[in-house]
Amino acid sequence: MIHVLLIAMLLLGPAASTDVVPMRAPNNGGVYVVAHRGVHEGIPENTLAAYRKAIELGADFVEIDLRETRDGRFVSIHNHTVDDYTKDATGAVKDFTLEELRALDIGSRVGPEWAEERIPVFEDILELCRGKIGIYLDMKQGDVKKAAALVREYDMASDVLWYVGGPQLRELRACCSECLVMPDPGPKRNLGRILEDGSPGLVASVWKHISESFVRTCHEAGAKVIVDEGGPESWETLLGWGVDGIQTDHVAGLVEKLRTREPSGDGGQP
Repeated sequence: MIHVLLIAMLLLGPAASTDVVPMRAPNNGGVYVVAHRGVHEGIPENTLAAYRKAIELGADFVEIDLRETRDGRFVSIHNHTVDDYTKDATGAVKDFTLEELRALDIGSRVGPEWAEERIPVFEDILELCRGKIGIYLDMKQGDVKKAAALVREYDMASDVLWYVGGPQLRELRACCSECLVMPDPGPKRNLGRILEDGSPGLVASVWKHISESFVRTCHEAGAKVIVDEGGPESWETLLGWGVDGIQTDHVAGLVEKLRTREPSGDGGQP
């Protein structure tokens, strides 16, 4: 099973946990590769096909965007409406039932060969990924407790990184002590509070907020850093700063770069 590199112990709610999450090294060159919405170069984003391609290319995680339907099911779709994905309907995802969403053709906009591709339900994503690849879960909208229950049902708590903050973060910690939270502090000025408030083993960031000192501060606190890249031109800088994972739209290129990269002298952060 794919496991997340975590060194810090997680503070879960008001009491500190003493459980240490099992660890597994990244697949490629010591750095995690996160496939943003799967691999969607010529494939509809956030579909099972996009996630299968990420597995094929050797990514460590697929990033999914979870939203709850009107009838209480979870699907992966980035935008809050379906408007940009199909000609069949318009409106907010939360106002459709799962059956209605699954009837929409979201593939033809990419190519006729994808006409049968559908918005994926969370259970199918978990089934596909289990034992093959981790999940970077961006909780866009919905009941965190219900989503966590599904992750537990599929025995994937140690394989799912939760990109959550604020009330969602607190709720997740309260209901799922083993779930792996990954808050994003935004600008570096907020980093100290994030690291002190719950001692996360993972911190998320984006290209415009990341810096060498940001990464160093996280590492000194025992936290790994996974950053949303600024395009392939940012890779060398990010790797030089010692980030632990990169979320990318260019999975094949990043995997190739990491596989052919000279290992660092210290092997990265322990």
